[in-house]
Amino acid sequence: MPNLDKFDLAILECLQQDARATNVEIAEKVNLSPSPCLRRIRNLEKAGVIRGYRADIDRKEVGLGLTVFVEFKVIHHSRENAESQQAALLAIPEIVSCFLISGSADFLAEVVVEDLAAYERLLTDTLLTLPNVSDIRSNFAIRSMKTHGPLKLPKER
Repeated sequence: MPNLDKFDLAILECLQQDARATNVEIAEKVNLSPSPCLRRIRNLEKAGVIRGYRADIDRKEVGLGLTVFVEFKVIHHSRENAESQQAALLAIPEIVSCFLISGSADFLAEVVVEDLAAYERLLTDTLLTLPNVSDIRSNFAIRSMKTHGPLKLPKER
């Protein structure tokens, strides 16, 4: 894990606010000259701190009106089963985030689809056919209030 200083953290804050900001704009905000700022950004990318850049798309505007949080419980707990379940879940394009969790379920997936009929098709044709699954519970989002919020970064280490 890289040792992030106040400049790195300030750069990350700027990029979370506007990933399309130019290097010159970021450098000005964090009180660096453009060349060292760009070098720091490249180092953060190379170290995997910055994993990529993407557009934040309004789900409803592109016809994806239903978000479902799906809990999966697996039958037998083993490393092999967990890895095969993980691979199967990651291969489903409707799953936009997925976590191995503790508690009453083993995996929690965020599913985004057009509507209830689309979720029913996904559930019956794909999710219920996954190997090693003993239980699936679906929680439907009524309204999205905050998605993809910026991370509250720690103070300098």
